Amino acid sequence: MEETNTTDLSLNYMTSGYADSQTVNQSWCIQGDDNMLITSGVFIGICLCGLVGNGIVLWLLGFHMKKSPFTVYVLNLAIADFSMLLFLIVNLILYILSTVYCDFAVQYYLPHYFLMLIVLFSYFASMYLLTAMSMERCLSVLFPIWYRCHRPKHLSGIICGVLWALAGLFVSMSLISCYWDTYCEQQLQGLSIANAIIFSLFPFLSNLSLFIKLQCGSQRRHPGKLYVVVLLSLIFLLIFGFPLTVVIFLHTIYLSVIYLHISFLLASLNSSINPFIYFLVGSCRQRRFQGSAKVALHRVFEEKATSEEGTHVPGDPAVETSL
Repeated sequence: MEETNTTDLSLNYMTSGYADSQTVNQSWCIQGDDNMLITSGVFIGICLCGLVGNGIVLWLLGFHMKKSPFTVYVLNLAIADFSMLLFLIVNLILYILSTVYCDFAVQYYLPHYFLMLIVLFSYFASMYLLTAMSMERCLSVLFPIWYRCHRPKHLSGIICGVLWALAGLFVSMSLISCYWDTYCEQQLQGLSIANAIIFSLFPFLSNLSLFIKLQCGSQRRHPGKLYVVVLLSLIFLLIFGFPLTVVIFLHTIYLSVIYLHISFLLASLNSSINPFIYFLVGSCRQRRFQGSAKVALHRVFEEKATSEEGTHVPGDPAVETSL
């Protein structure tokens, strides 16, 4: 059974252009499917949980914790994930309304399309920011002297700005090329390959190899909570975020609505799970979970500074010595 879904606008509509508006309007006006409405409700519930989690991270890191190179990355990552989830919720609400009211669907066709472009922009930015944070964490472990003495002070902010601009550039180039139908498929496939290799597989393999080196080397060292957080985030990026990249690559060959739904659902899980990783890793002490969200974030993101200075994190009676 074929279905038309608003969540595929970022792919199908870009490659089809604006030429046949009557056909678009006819396909947009669809009969409601109870299963799709239930799925959308579950989808919205996941996004709401992610919004709450990322909102707490933004509030605590933005107003209640000292800024550090890694908190700058995490703040930007939380902004990207929060934005993606927010616009997904808006898009899903419009989808539900368009499923129930046909006239509403035709009227809000273009808003759905531009909402999904913003979702893709946030998705790319989130992937790039996590990659940058993971690679800087590797540098801080492999070259600790350079990192402490020669690292530019505002490097994190500059890199975040460049990565946001890069995500915007990629989405804009795809929009322009697909609007004019010039090398659209090749550009989307090339972008998917670059995202898969540079911003997914490479940082995961680099951090995994470093983790194994720290655990199995002659001088076995504890990798630290921050490193565990980064590695777990990369693992979940491969599990939950990577399928959307695969769908973008394969949509010109074979695209089923169900696969597109699953890929966006997994991407929303990826954007929702990072705050819970911070809390679980930060609150885990001696195989027990204790402490508030604020204390957990302190343990994760101020761990390196406190272990070097020999001071204690407020609200934390002891600080583990780690990298």
